[in-house]
Amino acid sequence: MNHFFDVLLGRLGWDALPFWKMLQEPTAFNIVNDTIVTGAAAMVVFGALTLIALVTWFGKWRVLWNDWLTSVDHKKIGIMFIVIAFVMLARAIIEAVFMRAQQSVGLGGGFLSPEHFGEFFSTHGTIMIFFMAMPFLTGLINYIMPLQIGARDLAFPVMNAISLALTAAGAALVMVSLVLTPFSTGGWSGYPPFTEGPYSPGAGVDYWIWSVTLSTLSSTMTGINFAVTIYKKRAPGMHLMRMPLFCWTALTTAILMIFGMPPLSVATALLALDRYADFHFFTTDLGGNMMNYVNLFWAFGHPEVYILILPAFGVFSEVFSTFSGKRIYGYKTLVIATISIAALSFTVWLHHFFTMGQNANVNAAFGIATMLIGIPTGVKIYDWMLTMYRGRIRFTITMVYAIGFIMLFVIGGMTGIILANPSIDYQVHNTLFLVAHFHNMLVPGMLFGMLAGYNYWFPKAFGFRLDERWGYRAAYSWIIGFMLAFFPLYVLGLLGMPRRAVAFFEPAYLPWTVVAGFGALVVLFALFSLVMQLVRSIRYRADSAVPIGDPWDGRTLEWSVSAPPPEYNFPSIPEISSRDPFMSEKSRGQAYQRPTSYADIEMPANSGLGPVFFFVSFLVAFGLVWYMWWLVIGAGLVGLSALIARSFVRRTTRVISAEEVRSTHERWLAQIACTSAVTRADERHTMNRGLSVPPDSGAVQ
Repeated sequence: MNHFFDVLLGRLGWDALPFWKMLQEPTAFNIVNDTIVTGAAAMVVFGALTLIALVTWFGKWRVLWNDWLTSVDHKKIGIMFIVIAFVMLARAIIEAVFMRAQQSVGLGGGFLSPEHFGEFFSTHGTIMIFFMAMPFLTGLINYIMPLQIGARDLAFPVMNAISLALTAAGAALVMVSLVLTPFSTGGWSGYPPFTEGPYSPGAGVDYWIWSVTLSTLSSTMTGINFAVTIYKKRAPGMHLMRMPLFCWTALTTAILMIFGMPPLSVATALLALDRYADFHFFTTDLGGNMMNYVNLFWAFGHPEVYILILPAFGVFSEVFSTFSGKRIYGYKTLVIATISIAALSFTVWLHHFFTMGQNANVNAAFGIATMLIGIPTGVKIYDWMLTMYRGRIRFTITMVYAIGFIMLFVIGGMTGIILANPSIDYQVHNTLFLVAHFHNMLVPGMLFGMLAGYNYWFPKAFGFRLDERWGYRAAYSWIIGFMLAFFPLYVLGLLGMPRRAVAFFEPAYLPWTVVAGFGALVVLFALFSLVMQLVRSIRYRADSAVPIGDPWDGRTLEWSVSAPPPEYNFPSIPEISSRDPFMSEKSRGQAYQRPTSYADIEMPANSGLGPVFFFVSFLVAFGLVWYMWWLVIGAGLVGLSALIARSFVRRTTRVISAEEVRSTHERWLAQIACTSAVTRADERHTMNRGLSVPPDSGAVQ
C-alpha cells in the first residue's frame, strides 16, 4: 500500500498543506505565516466552489459551455483573457500589500519569514508579468484588432482557443500553489544555481517552471496568430499605413512574441532537464554555466518589456486622438518609432549584466544602445502632446489614465537613461532604486494603458458604459497610490537598501518604507474601486446603455458596428479609403449605410479542443510538479488523442444565413433611426445611447 501511494501521489505529502508547519511547530512566527497562507488557500477554494455553485444554481452550465468555453469567437476569447488578468491582478496586488506591510515594520524583524517573503515576491512578479500583463494585452488585442482592420476573426480561431487554455492552465497552476504549497522563492527570473535541484529541492521551482512554460507557449502561438491576421486579413483598402496605431503596436508586439518568447521556453526546458534528469546546463559544476541561463532569460526579458509597453502605447494613441477631437499628430513618425522600439529592444539585453564582469567596451556599447531606445519613445511622447495641443479635450476617465501615464512615464524614462550609464548602474543595480525604475515604467506604461483601454472599449464589448464616479476614484487612486508606493523606493535605493530585503537594521530606511506601505494601501483601494465600478455599472446598465455602439465619437472601424458587435463583426466587409474611416463617413453623413446586398457568412464552428487542452496541460504540469508520472503520461495521451480526433473533424465551420444577417442589421438600423444623436458635450449623460456625431458636422444642433 505504501508503494501504491508513493506511485499515486509522487512526492505530494501532508507537508504540502498550508497549515502543516504550524501544526508541527506551533511557534508564534509559524502561526502568523501559516495563518496567512491558509487564509489565502481558503479564499481560492471558497472562490472556486462559490463559482461552481452559482453556475449550477442558475443553470448556466450549457450557456457557459456553448457560448464561452467552446467558442472560438475572438471577442469572447479576448474577454476571457481579460477576466484571467483581473483575477490575477487582485492576487498580485494583495501580495504586494503584504510585502510593503512587512517592510513597513521590517526594522529588525517583521511578521513574515524569509521563505514566505521570498514566495511573495516570486509569485507577485510571475503573476504580474505572465498572468496579468500578458493576458490583459492579449485579450485587448484579441477583441479590438480584428474589428479595427475589418476582419471577421483571427486567422487561426482554434489555435486562439488553445492559447487561452494554456494561459488559463498556467494561472490555475499558480493558484493551486496557494493550496498545495510552496511556490518558488527564486524570483520571477528564476536564476540558477538557486533554482537548481540541490539548492531548491522542493516543488516550488517546478511550479514556476511549468506555469511560465505554459504562458510562453501560449504567447508564442498568439504572436503567430496576430501577425498572420494583420498580414492576411485586412479589409480591402486597409493598407499598412492606413492601419490604426493600435494595430501597428499589435503587429510589432506579435513579432516580439514570436522571436522573444522561445528563448525563455528553451531556458525553462533546460532548467527542467537539470532538475529532473540531472543534466548540467546551468549548474556550478560538471561544465554548467549559469550565465547561459541569464543570457537566454534576458534575450526574452528585454523584448518582453516592450511586449508589455507597446500595446499600451497603441491604446494611448487611440485615446489621445479620440478625446482631443483630432487626428493623431505625426502618424508616420509614430509608426517609425514603434518599429524602432521593437528592433532596438533586441539590442539592449546586456545592460542587465553591467555588474557581471564583462569589459568596459561591451558595457559602453550596450549603454549607448539603451540610451538610443529613449529617442523613439520621446518622439511618441511629443506626438501625443501635440495631438492634445489645441484639441477639444474631454477629461474622461481614460484621459486621466493617459495624462497620468505621460507624467509618470517620463520620470521613469529619465531614471532609465540614468541606469543606462554602466558606472551609475553598478552602484544602484541591486537596490530598491532599480525596483522603483522597473515599476515606474510598467505600472504607468502598461497597467495604466490597459485600464485606459478597459474603460475606453468596455461599452463596445458589453453595450453599456462604466460608472464614472468609481472610475475616477480608481484612476486617481492608481496614480496617487503608485507615487506613494514607489517614489520612496528611489530614495531608499540611493540610501543603499537592497532589493528583496525582508528586514533591515538601518533606522533611516523606516520613514520611507512606511510611506511606501501607505501607498500600497491606496493601490489596494484603487483595486477595490475597480470592483465597485464594475458592480455599479452592471447594476445600472440600463441607464448607460449604448446599443448603437459609438459613445465616444470614435474614429476607427470598431465604432461603426453595434455594441456588442455581432459574431461576424460586419454585415459586409468594409471598403477602406482613409486612415480614420468611420470618422470620415460620419463627417460626410454616410455612416450606418445598408449594404447593397447581403450574403451568407461562413464562421468557424465551436471547438472543445480549448477546454480539453486546459485540463490536459494543467494535469501534465501538476503531475510534473509532484512527480505523478502516471498523471503526466495519462493526460499527455488524452491530449494527443484529442489532437488526432480533431484532425478527423470535417465540419469546422458553420454558415450564418444572409437572411439572419439582414434581419440583425435591419433591426439595428431601425434602432438608430429611433435614437437621438448626441455631440461630445453630452456623451456623459444618460441621453448618450451610442449615436455620436462630430460637433461641427451639422447633424445635431
